[in-house]
Amino acid sequence: MLRIVVALSLTVLAFDSASAAERVQFESARYQVGPLQQRLARERGETIVRPPAEIIDGYVTKPEGPGPFPAVVHLHGCSGVPNAFKDGADKGQWSVRLASWGYAVLVVDSFTTRGIEHACTATGRSIAARIADAHGALAYLAAQPFVDAKRIAIIGFSQGAITTLNLIGARDYELFENEGEHKFKAAVAFYPACPADGTMTVPTLILIGELDDWTRAVGCTAMMKERTGVGSPVKLIVYPGAHHGFDVEALQPGREMFGHRLEYNAAAAEQAKEEVRTFLARHMAP
Repeated sequence: MLRIVVALSLTVLAFDSASAAERVQFESARYQVGPLQQRLARERGETIVRPPAEIIDGYVTKPEGPGPFPAVVHLHGCSGVPNAFKDGADKGQWSVRLASWGYAVLVVDSFTTRGIEHACTATGRSIAARIADAHGALAYLAAQPFVDAKRIAIIGFSQGAITTLNLIGARDYELFENEGEHKFKAAVAFYPACPADGTMTVPTLILIGELDDWTRAVGCTAMMKERTGVGSPVKLIVYPGAHHGFDVEALQPGREMFGHRLEYNAAAAEQAKEEVRTFLARHMAP
């Protein structure tokens, strides 16, 4: 039954016009050693040893041609990347769609190399690791000759959207080593649980269903009311009559998962697709 949530990860469908994604590996970003840890280590005469970097799987889909292309880091939902996508049997609706719009896409697989089946019942611990994975993916893409390093966006779905909003939220310190070398240019979040503070560091588009009972729309509307105008622009769209996973065609008829309703909504899905296309075109321009 857990594989139902796979649809929230990638919205997997077959497309004959695109080749299967290429599997790659990259390092998850390393968190900075905090000043307290550094001070305590100095006082004890100890040397802080950096742990080995975690190696993460990813799947790259590119437009035709040599590039350099603008790029998008794609963060899956709580059940991870589906096997059909990893095996190349399905190509991924959003990977194919974004590539057709001219973007290179890196789908980040945060679970496979960590031996995680799913994280639908234990969110907090995985979010921190997934934020590091997203920064690692950003650094990986920025180093590729087919990518325009100054034009990299991030798109997340469900838990991946929660990760996205946590990642781009304003803070006055750097979490990761070499974090300042590269920055995301824009962010899209499909049905996230919105934070209380809506101060974002890049232009952000949030898309959620009015009837979502897993990551509730009311949290996002409350966040928007608390915004003070500081930071980058944030656009929230709440789709009437739409549930969690409204863009996932496989969720018809709708069904229950972990006590929540998941259901495709064709009108909301089509509108959201056009919103994402327009948003990226505006904010990812050279």
